[in-house]
Amino acid sequence: MEDKRYETLKQIRDDVLGGKNLPLYSYRVVNKYYPVIGQGDHYAKLIFIAEAPGEEEAKTGKPFVGASGKILDKLLSMVGIKREEIYITNIVKDRPPNNRTPSGEEILAYSPFLTKQLETIKPKIIVTLGRVAMEWMINEYKLKNFGKISQVHGRIFKLKIDNQLIKYIPMFHPVMALYDQNKLVDMEKDMKKLIKIEK
Repeated sequence: MEDKRYETLKQIRDDVLGGKNLPLYSYRVVNKYYPVIGQGDHYAKLIFIAEAPGEEEAKTGKPFVGASGKILDKLLSMVGIKREEIYITNIVKDRPPNNRTPSGEEILAYSPFLTKQLETIKPKIIVTLGRVAMEWMINEYKLKNFGKISQVHGRIFKLKIDNQLIKYIPMFHPVMALYDQNKLVDMEKDMKKLIKIEK
């Protein structure tokens, strides 16, 4: 069976670009921003999911290029993971005003694009960055017995997506390290667990 991965991901991009009914479409157009669909290997075994792009990301159309991106790059480098080997995306593909937390309506509107990305790329490991992305995973895949991110970060969970066994690890968002150096220590420990998991 021919692999339609590239075509499917291109269609997702086109649907977001032309999604005039999306709640943040007008804000994107008025501010001359780009949607941030995702970036990386379409056959990646490892996917990172955050909540939404910030201003630097919306200006370039690329995920994690601002201050948080520098921290993420440092963490990846520390464990020998190259950006081009992974895939990075967000739940919400457009920047919310003032970098606020995406609303429930926004998350609901953009979620199908992320679900389709996961079904298409078929990663073996999913890492969510931050509380909002973790809560999306919990709700989307009916995960049970979850605590707060401060309690479960770095733990390895197992779930099935399209009958494929996935390992899932919630982590803090890199932006937290800008305000709390202890969070950076936690993130370094959690990131090291990735290289111990069978990829």
